[in-house]
Amino acid sequence: MERPTHLLLSASSFLVIFSSFMSDRAGVVLAQNATISVDVGVILDLGSMEGKRCRTSISMAIDDFYAAHRNYRTRIILHTRDSNQDDVGAASAAVDLLKNVQVQAIIGPQTSSQAEFVADLGSKTQIPILSFSATSPSLSSARTPYFVRATFNDSSQAGAIAAIVEHFGWRELVPIYKDSDYGAGIIPSLTDALQDVEARVPYRSVISPSASDDQLDKELYKLMTMQTRVFVVHMTRSLGSRLFQRAEQLGMMTDDYAWITTDGITDLLDLLDPTVIDSMQGVIGVRPYVPRSKEIINFTARFKARFRRENPTVEPTDPTVFQLWAYDAAWALAMAVEKVGAPSPVFQQRPSQIGNYSDLGKLGESQTGPKLLQAISKTRFHGLAGEFRLSDGQLQSSAFEIVNVNGKAGREIGFWNPVSRISRSPVSSKDRTGLKPVIWPGDSTMVPKGWQIPTNGKKLQIGVPVKQGFNEFVNVSRNPSTNEVTVTGYCIDVFEAVMQALPYALPYEYVPYDNVESYDNFVYQVYDKKFDAVVGDVTIIFNRSLYVDFTLPYTESGVSMIVPVKEDKSKNIWIFLKPLTTDLWLGSLSFFFFTGCVVWVIEHRINKQFRGTPSQQLGLIFYFAFSTLVFAHREKLESNLSRFAVIIWVFVVLILTSSYTASLTSMLTVQQLQPTVTDVNELLKNGEYIGYQDGSFVLGMLKRMNFGENKLRTYTAVDQYAQALRNGSAHGGVAAIFDEIPYLKLFLSEHGADYTMVGPTYKTDGFGFVFPRDSPLVPDVSRAVLSVTEGDIMTGIEKKWFGDQSASPSQSDSVSSASLNFQSFGGLFLITGVVSLLALLVFFAMFLYKNWKGATTSESSLWRKIVALAKYYDSKDLTSPTFKKKDEVIPNNGELNQNGHAQGAVILPYFDGSQSPMSISNHSDINFASPDEGMSSMDPGSPRIRFPRAEAFEELSEIRVERAV
Repeated sequence: MERPTHLLLSASSFLVIFSSFMSDRAGVVLAQNATISVDVGVILDLGSMEGKRCRTSISMAIDDFYAAHRNYRTRIILHTRDSNQDDVGAASAAVDLLKNVQVQAIIGPQTSSQAEFVADLGSKTQIPILSFSATSPSLSSARTPYFVRATFNDSSQAGAIAAIVEHFGWRELVPIYKDSDYGAGIIPSLTDALQDVEARVPYRSVISPSASDDQLDKELYKLMTMQTRVFVVHMTRSLGSRLFQRAEQLGMMTDDYAWITTDGITDLLDLLDPTVIDSMQGVIGVRPYVPRSKEIINFTARFKARFRRENPTVEPTDPTVFQLWAYDAAWALAMAVEKVGAPSPVFQQRPSQIGNYSDLGKLGESQTGPKLLQAISKTRFHGLAGEFRLSDGQLQSSAFEIVNVNGKAGREIGFWNPVSRISRSPVSSKDRTGLKPVIWPGDSTMVPKGWQIPTNGKKLQIGVPVKQGFNEFVNVSRNPSTNEVTVTGYCIDVFEAVMQALPYALPYEYVPYDNVESYDNFVYQVYDKKFDAVVGDVTIIFNRSLYVDFTLPYTESGVSMIVPVKEDKSKNIWIFLKPLTTDLWLGSLSFFFFTGCVVWVIEHRINKQFRGTPSQQLGLIFYFAFSTLVFAHREKLESNLSRFAVIIWVFVVLILTSSYTASLTSMLTVQQLQPTVTDVNELLKNGEYIGYQDGSFVLGMLKRMNFGENKLRTYTAVDQYAQALRNGSAHGGVAAIFDEIPYLKLFLSEHGADYTMVGPTYKTDGFGFVFPRDSPLVPDVSRAVLSVTEGDIMTGIEKKWFGDQSASPSQSDSVSSASLNFQSFGGLFLITGVVSLLALLVFFAMFLYKNWKGATTSESSLWRKIVALAKYYDSKDLTSPTFKKKDEVIPNNGELNQNGHAQGAVILPYFDGSQSPMSISNHSDINFASPDEGMSSMDPGSPRIRFPRAEAFEELSEIRVERAV
């Protein structure tokens, strides 16, 4: 009984487990049947290594996406087609996918030329075309709205290339690019970017995709004959590999050259043959920068493992940025498909297409395409290559990595982004600017200068003018027997010193130019490419700079005039007045009088030396003030206010007299020579003749000054200048010579005793060396000019040809020293004026404070009060220590009256300051009561009797008194 029961229980358990398993299995099947399959085409060059790698990357993206999103209801089915590395093959594959599979979207193709036709198909059928490697700027969503660039535009790397050119100081660059839309697409952006850093493109080298080695050699030989030695290579990997191998064979991978590659080659360095890498040593490359994250490390390991399984005969390498973009493009498409779903029917023909039996006519338009395109455009996520976010139908560039081919691969040397420009770190930092050390072609660490004399052995042809005069600047002589040309002169020595200062050797030879009718025509020979440069006394002016480039000037600039000088004898008798200008004379006299008045006002009441008749006092004011000139004033000052004012004034007088003496001494010791003419307008007014150097641009300047041609005379030598000035306008000469300052300084060094440089200096830029427009030599030569002119070399050259010009009389030496003006002493006069005025105000304030009360308490009118104050001011201040003495009685014959007083004594009143000016004015006669009249001499209000000394009698006339009764 137990066994059958046991078997029954086992059977029951098995049925339950089996039913549960079948139920789960059915659920899985039902879930799979519920998903929506979406067909997506993939067009790749499966015969290339890059195509195989991209297929692996796309497949991994789809698998990873649905592994991470198992509950999504859509499933992308990939249909891969091989373009066979042909544009027609890509187009045929696209038609097959659209017609036979009716795909909802296409990923690819790889190249820009293939993508161009496929993009047109996509726009006609409303099928989104996602390209992860078509970087040509000629492809855009504006022209083909259903084209989506899941990569960067080639134009975005133009800024990085221009920044490299600027960093190394190169001025010219030659692009070498494939003859296709892909190759030419970057050129406009690159040219604009180079212009922003003041570099230019003198030549464009276009290489046919099918060019043979002989054709490559021919083009490279052509580049070798040019000066520019900086090249940017923008082409596919296969064509670029051949180009670098041929360049190495021709000797163009040496330290004279600099090569830059765009991302089309730089991104694929790991895939290049080792022999190609060897030929590219020293090349600088630019490629998009993708930080190496944990996700990329994980992806790289899985990618290499899967690629090895799918391609067992090929050794896998790390994925490039194109595989990362392919992965992100497939992931973005899967996200967009999930949002849109798959409506039915997928394709629908428009009425206009009915009856069209061609393959394209039968395709119709996708009903899903517009929604799918919109969903792709709005997709945002952080992918393997960074932030996936489309703008105007393409990814936006963020940063580029700069690598240097050294060894077996590229070595990172820096980064670039539009904000911080070039830096050693991807994170912006002020102390991390610049690039790491670069190994240039030829294993050199020295930066190539970017240009070189062409390799055809030709020397620079330097034009020099053949002149009849002023041979100190340029002198060309020929040996009659050998016809050998010898060129000497100041300009030649400067040029040769500059050539020695260059950091490299520059072969050149002088070529005389005999037909120097005008220096403008001479300079124009460089523009006509008859000379490589011009050296001589050539002035830098605007109209010439329109055709050529000048170096920095190496001489003093400007145009001035020279006139004869004559001794000025008519004004010698009044030379003592010339040290000071009229305004300073008048100002000094005014302050002399003002200071004297201030001292008199303060001292008049308390100092007997400042009293007397009006004429005496007026004379005292001038005498006291002017006596300070020689510090001969003997008047003793009683007030501290006047003393302080005089101390400051004496200090001013000391400085003024010292300056006057020094200026007068200078005028008496310098020869009194005056120019015959000082103003250009005077020459015009008098109709004088003017001289200038033959062939000089000064002719045009004189015409602009309104000098008529009939008043202009040309000369060619220094001696001719001197003779013409000696003769003067009236005797076949000229009144003035106009020329550039270097010529005038040469003239003065020989004839400076009788002539001087006067008038304004008309600005010019001096002498400079002439080169063709945009010549790469100009910056280096200009730096060498600075090096020469700032050192002792220039001084030695000037002394050699012009002598010691420091001993030559100058314009400032030939005329008298400048007179001193009021402005030079304005600060001193301001100080003494303020001090004197303050002293005067303090005095009046103290005077009014003591005496105003008596005047205001009176009932008299204002006028009488003022008169009373004036009379009181004119009287002595008996409270002053000068007049305040002990009271004395002056005896009359020594007799005393009956009251015990001396007979006939004179009683002097003593005012203690309690009396007001009004009490004085109301009592013109002062009566004194005697003790006999009932008032004691000791009573308050009674007059006190003083016995003045003998000298006090001299003052009695100042105060009216009565004799005591």
